[in-house]
Order: sequence, then structure tokens, then C-alpha cells
Amino acid sequence: MIELKYFDRSDFKQLIDWIDSPQFMLQWSGPTFEYPLTESQLEKYIENANSENAEAMIYKVIESETGKVIGHISLGRIDQKHKSARIGKVLIGDQSVRGKGIGQQMINEILKIAFEELHLHRVSLGVFDFNTSAITCYEKAGFIKEGLLRDSSKNGDEYWSQWEMSILENEWQEMKHGL
Repeated sequence: MIELKYFDRSDFKQLIDWIDSPQFMLQWSGPTFEYPLTESQLEKYIENANSENAEAMIYKVIESETGKVIGHISLGRIDQKHKSARIGKVLIGDQSVRGKGIGQQMINEILKIAFEELHLHRVSLGVFDFNTSAITCYEKAGFIKEGLLRDSSKNGDEYWSQWEMSILENEWQEMKHGL
């Protein structure tokens, strides 16, 4: 089991250590950060987050049994007027716990915050088309592919395409109640 707690300055070094290449940085954050990740970039990232009416909620992922930080996830572009937000920066940084359903738990927890605490209607995300394990995880959580953004990011000499996916409040309710 996992729990989400607010990401703060004490978590910077761990996250910086996990992001070990420009390709991994792009896959994790899209165009948000420049490689290498720095404390000043992270200061700006958390500047207006994790407070009432914030546009972003940024979390570290903690393994309940050990208390160890094993990942990172954010809920950004929180728009109360349109009742929407976007999941981003999903990372299971501790490689020893990958492939054990942690990603599914992370998505379920962030959706619980989005739909039960923030009372949103729609949550979206983007995922590169080659990240099949993440796509499978999101589909299991109830996300639906809306469209492929072809060649949307440049990595060196190649372009990466990205799936745009979303889940609506009623779809999440149905998933939660196993309908």
C-alpha cells in the first residue's frame, strides 16, 4: 500500500537523483523542466502548489510499510470553473518496486483526491505511445484514449507521439463501484 504526502524541499535530492538522463526527463515531465533537474527548477515547481485554491497538488509517494519515498505524482492545471485537472509527472523512482501495482495505486489515490476532495468532473493526462505499461495502467483505472498527438515532442533526432487520455467523474464512480 502507498500514501500520498505533499512533495516539499526535503524531497528535492531524491527526485533529482531519479531523473538521470534527458530522455527520462522528457518522458517524466514533458517540456516542463530542462535537464539536468535542479533545485531552483523544483522551487519554481512547488511555488504555488499544495495550498487551498492552488492550481497544482504535488505529491511524493510513500510505501506505507517502510515509510520510504518511492515515487512522485502531480495533479496540475486544476481548474475549478471547468472542474478539470491533469495528472502529470507520474514516476515510480524506486526500481525495486516497479511492476508491483504501485502505479495503479498511485493513479487511484490521485483520482480519489480529484473526484472526492476537489469535486472535479474530468481528469486528463498525456502518455508517450511507446510507454505501454503506463497506458495499460491508465486504462485499468478507467482512462479512455481520446486521440494521438503525432510527433508532439522532439527527443534528439526523433519525434515522440503522445496519447491524450481522460476519465470523467461518472466513469470513475463506475470503476470504483465495479459496475
